[in-house]
Amino acid sequence: MEENKLTYIDENGNEVLCEVFFTFSDEEYRKNYLVFYPVGSEDENGEVMVMAASYTEQEDGTCGDLFDIESDEEWAMVEEVIDNYLAEGCDCGCDDHCDCEDDHCDCE
Repeated sequence: MEENKLTYIDENGNEVLCEVFFTFSDEEYRKNYLVFYPVGSEDENGEVMVMAASYTEQEDGTCGDLFDIESDEEWAMVEEVIDNYLAEGCDCGCDDHCDCEDDHCDCE
C-alpha cells in the first residue's frame, strides 16, 4: 500500500487502485475500518462513491487484510460515521480532545 493508497480486488477479480479517505476504530465491534474510493472515479461534481471494509493492522501500523462488513447493523454504524465525518470532518467521539490528522482519527 502506497501512502494513502491501496489496491483493492473487486468482485470481478480486477485490481483497482484506491485512495484512502479515512480510517477509524469502533469499540463495540472491536475492529478497525477503512473508508476508500477508486482513484479517478470522481464525477463531474468531484463526488465519489466510497467503499468501506474492516481491516487488520500490520505490526508497522499499516493496513493489512481487508474484510467485508458483516451485518446490516455494522453497516449502519459505518454509514453513520461516514455521514458524521462528511458533516463535521471527524466522528471519533472524543469531543474537543481530538488530535485527528492525515485522514486518521488518533484521539488522546
